[in-house]
Amino acid sequence: MQTFRLVVNRNHGTPGIIVLPEGGYRRARAEITSWPGYAPTPLHALAMPGVASVHFKDESGRFGLGSFKALGGAYAVCKLLGAELARRGTANNANGAALESGQFAHATEQITVTCATDGNHGRSVAWGAQRFGAPCVIFVHENVSQGRRDAIARYGAEIREVPGNYDDSVRAAQHAADENGWFVISDTSYPGYTEPPRDVMQGYRLMAEEALTQIPAPPTHVFVPGGVGGVAAAVAVQLRAMCGSGPRLVIAEPDQAACLTDSLAAGEAVTVTGALDTIMAGLACGEPSLLAWQELERSAFAAMAVPDSAVAPAMRALAARGIEAGESGVAGLIALEAAMGSRDAMRDLGLGPDSRVLIFGTEGATDPDLYAQLTGS
Repeated sequence: MQTFRLVVNRNHGTPGIIVLPEGGYRRARAEITSWPGYAPTPLHALAMPGVASVHFKDESGRFGLGSFKALGGAYAVCKLLGAELARRGTANNANGAALESGQFAHATEQITVTCATDGNHGRSVAWGAQRFGAPCVIFVHENVSQGRRDAIARYGAEIREVPGNYDDSVRAAQHAADENGWFVISDTSYPGYTEPPRDVMQGYRLMAEEALTQIPAPPTHVFVPGGVGGVAAAVAVQLRAMCGSGPRLVIAEPDQAACLTDSLAAGEAVTVTGALDTIMAGLACGEPSLLAWQELERSAFAAMAVPDSAVAPAMRALAARGIEAGESGVAGLIALEAAMGSRDAMRDLGLGPDSRVLIFGTEGATDPDLYAQLTGS
């Protein structure tokens, strides 16, 4: 039996503020679905005894970037550049197609974007910056793999390493932006900095809308990875918009970086410090995003902290079914399997023979060497 920690949210269902307005999502959806190469990613049915159905949203092919992050960072770059061109009197309402045409390159090449990343978000921001004509500097911490750094650099970004963990790289990116007049495109938000992260999260909602359109019947349970909480919050908002308050959202995160599990336990946002040493690199985050927490503190049903030891077996099991899922992409599957092995957890989550489960598999082989090592392929 897997060791894990489950926290049921005692504040689930309480009213809260609107974090992601519907108008903002409509604009994000219209922009992203117009991009060359856009197509909904697959939804796979998985057989699992004890529940009625399990479906796995496979983000491994998203825009060729290998993760759902392609929906967020690149859209936020597009939105930022359009707003900045308008502010400077260069162009009004420049969309992605106008930016990509190069007609405003003389202006966008003067606008540098930056962010911190564990890998996937930085790849999306770098891809967006290259497409839309802006210089890009990406900050990574010392534990980000060379494979993930190389994938970002292929889109023309400058890579800068900083000591410490992900949260240290977030602070370094903000400091450099303040010093140089750059623009931070972060997937985490904090006091005084909310708008680009809000745009990032609006982009993520498209993944949830696709899944909820593809699934044969509305889910009763949804498992989604944690991290800073941005994708979980985006899924929660879209779930409520399309399915009401019925489905139960369960956050899955590494036991070495369980800031959302700890926050639900405490009833307030708390920060996990230290190395955050987990193989689930995209979820190695110690501090919840302000916006995400404002949503999840009331809409998450529960959170689960799961062990790294379950990652490789889950990746291999999916690979055997022809599904490519990276280390962070299997967090939800690990959490579901752990819960199904515990009578208490099944009771607490309300899992049973009638349950219809949706899992978000948020990344593919974003570090091919590590993927091959873990799956034996």
